[in-house]
Amino acid sequence: MPLPDHPPEPALAAGDDPRAHAAVLHAVYDASMTGARPPARPRSVIGESWDRVRQIGVRPDATGEPVRDTVDLAQRRAESGLSELLDPLMHHLDTLIVDGENILVVADADGRVLWRNGVNRVLHRADRLGFTEGASWAEGSVGTNAIGTALASGRAVQVFAAEHFVRTHHEWTCAGAPIRDPRSGRVLGAVDVSGPAATIHPTTLALVDTVARLAEAQLRDLHRARLDTLRAVAAPILARSAGPAFAVDTFGWVAALDGVPPRPRLSIPPAVSAGRHHLAGLGDCDLEPLPGGWLVRVAAADTEPDVVHLELIDGPHPAVRVSSTGGAWVHHPTPRHLQLLQLLALHPEGLTAAEVAARIFGDPARRITARSEMSRLRKHFGGLLAANPYRFAGHVVVLLTNTAAGAPGSSSSA
Repeated sequence: MPLPDHPPEPALAAGDDPRAHAAVLHAVYDASMTGARPPARPRSVIGESWDRVRQIGVRPDATGEPVRDTVDLAQRRAESGLSELLDPLMHHLDTLIVDGENILVVADADGRVLWRNGVNRVLHRADRLGFTEGASWAEGSVGTNAIGTALASGRAVQVFAAEHFVRTHHEWTCAGAPIRDPRSGRVLGAVDVSGPAATIHPTTLALVDTVARLAEAQLRDLHRARLDTLRAVAAPILARSAGPAFAVDTFGWVAALDGVPPRPRLSIPPAVSAGRHHLAGLGDCDLEPLPGGWLVRVAAADTEPDVVHLELIDGPHPAVRVSSTGGAWVHHPTPRHLQLLQLLALHPEGLTAAEVAARIFGDPARRITARSEMSRLRKHFGGLLAANPYRFAGHVVVLLTNTAAGAPGSSSSA
């Protein structure tokens, strides 16, 4: 979604009387909901949102709580891409909640509340609206509001009093801004400051939007740092490469290259696995996993895809050694991740989340915890692992080595 080419528009202009403005908004709302002629038109961002939520079927007199999340909250937090931004967001917006009138909320791309912060008095008021962690504040769940409308419109938005579509929210004002992943351009979620309607201030929206942009800048810095790390790992591998090759991250951004004209990014299919794939502008290429990305080698004509060898080394110094024609790299996993990799090596046919939970935690009901652990594992070995069921991807040959016992064994998923 493209970035808006205009500054965010606050619900209240500097110098306006909040009480008088709220009265006008209530008159506009009542007329719009009954089909009468309103005394003024709602702001465009609000009118467009009202049209959307009407089509979805949200009712202005809805009294039920927002839809609660059925997925483990910890898993949503881990997969959101926002956890590393939490401290900076809280720090920069502390001034808006320190007086005890507002709460700060961070939601994911689906509008699910992941974190919130504020004094207990305001949090209890938010509880009565269902404004709690795990609740959905997408437009389709609760109508026009700063979180859902910022996500739906792709722009920072302030929603004041009767600009909310659901009447029970009219006592609140909120300002929200989307946060985008600079690597993909997709929206990761939104940051929001909400409180009683009387706390509205024209500068709140600009501050929330600025903090969201600062968060995106931090993500860009983290992306550059990860590309630098990937470049350091890939440099010796590329130096030994016999043909044209790239080192790219999981989004296709180029960290290093050899024997090819420079380009900033390759088009890598989503959820791609190791092996041979046809890439736009390059033709057939062999993708070999690197920590945090891929080695992409332009395939020579009439050649077979390479096999990736993965050695799981147990013992005093556990390690995972990944090697292929292009080179090798080593990762030192946590004990839990090594245990998961060993489990998958022993079950090349694959395991469901419940089966993983039963074997790792002794309880098949802990499948959500198993999914969370597998999600973290795939961040390191995404190209080597497949899901549904969990297993090693094709073209991967696994060797199990126990340095303490000195008796290696092997398992192949190729």
